[in-house]
Amino acid sequence: MKPKALFDGHPRTVEMLFSASDLERLKSLLNLTVWTGSPMPADQVEQHLPDVSVIIGQTALPRERLERARRLKTIVNVEGNFPPNIDYEYCFVHGIHVLNGGVAFGPAVAEMALGLALALARGIPEGDRLFREGKEVYGRLSNQTSFLLSGAEVGFIGFGNLGRALRKLLEPFRCRIRVYDPWLSARWLAEFGMTPSSLEELLASSQIVFVLAGVTIDNRAMLDKGKLDLMPKGACLVLVSRAALVDFDALTEKLAAGDIRAAVDVFPEEPFAKKHPIRRLDNVILSAHRAGGLTAAYHLMGEMVVDDLDLIFRGLPPVRLQRAERETVAKMRSAQIPH
Repeated sequence: MKPKALFDGHPRTVEMLFSASDLERLKSLLNLTVWTGSPMPADQVEQHLPDVSVIIGQTALPRERLERARRLKTIVNVEGNFPPNIDYEYCFVHGIHVLNGGVAFGPAVAEMALGLALALARGIPEGDRLFREGKEVYGRLSNQTSFLLSGAEVGFIGFGNLGRALRKLLEPFRCRIRVYDPWLSARWLAEFGMTPSSLEELLASSQIVFVLAGVTIDNRAMLDKGKLDLMPKGACLVLVSRAALVDFDALTEKLAAGDIRAAVDVFPEEPFAKKHPIRRLDNVILSAHRAGGLTAAYHLMGEMVVDDLDLIFRGLPPVRLQRAERETVAKMRSAQIPH
């Protein structure tokens, strides 16, 4: 008899995540019960707990529920984080895999980050606006604040899944890349050709800064006014991971002063305030949290889910999704943000 699985992935749907072939493969592995349109009601969750081996979604799983889920082997979160609604310690002790699909967004967000960086460095949005207004400037004089991404001094704040995807895309540009990531050792970063750096040195030395880290209990609003003031005039900030890493008021003031340029794909609240002053600034590219929201990214997540569940039910460890780790999950889950 196939193991039982529960899909409770709202707002994700089975059709969003799985191609036809991957859904067929998933159903060949598991007896799948699907709930869509809303989070599964508590009474329905309770009904399935005693028999379920896999839960795919964001179902709340405190200790009392986990104790009733005697057959549970795997929890797969299909957002991009480890939510605070699971008793992780119970899972660690009882050998329950807790996985999330955030790694699937890496290639899509990295492509967007590269595009935003090129647009900032070469002044593409400004040039387009001026042309449409009949105020275009031709040739060399139009590039007074532009610079080449090729050979540029670049900073990565965070070098997780997203940073590694972006590094591959930047290889042809031969950038010198400094990395600030206190969760990684200097020698491990050097193996990737990265230059380990303090946050202060990175900000002061980089023409383009990519904000790629997740939010933890330690780094909320770490890019405050003092840190942003370290950036050289004309430098560019690309924010594509989590808005909570930045003091957004300080960033808005810095942009309003014309000191730096920025591209922003994530915001403190979404939908974002219609009258926020950052909307009126010409030196910022604004994107409605769309960097990772591609069908290809969701299908990649579904592919990873099927591959790892196949491994788990053959007695092997998962290799494609991100695994919850005892040492880090408490820090990460403290900063749950709607995705």
